[in-house]
Amino acid sequence: MSITLNGKSVDLLEGVNTVEQLLSHYQLENRIVIVEVNKEIVMKENYKTMSLSHGDVVEIIHFVGGG
Repeated sequence: MSITLNGKSVDLLEGVNTVEQLLSHYQLENRIVIVEVNKEIVMKENYKTMSLSHGDVVEIIHFVGGG
């Protein structure tokens, strides 16, 4: 399955079918993130059940600290 992730075309591995699995694949599951799928913000409690489909446009924003 192919999606657009943060503006780039990405082919997902088999078994990466939900927002939760996508975050885990990119090792972001323990970070504070905002996820948008097809211009709709996904609430954290829906990460496990929000399925991804071929052609979806996903934006992931995570915060980086520094000083």
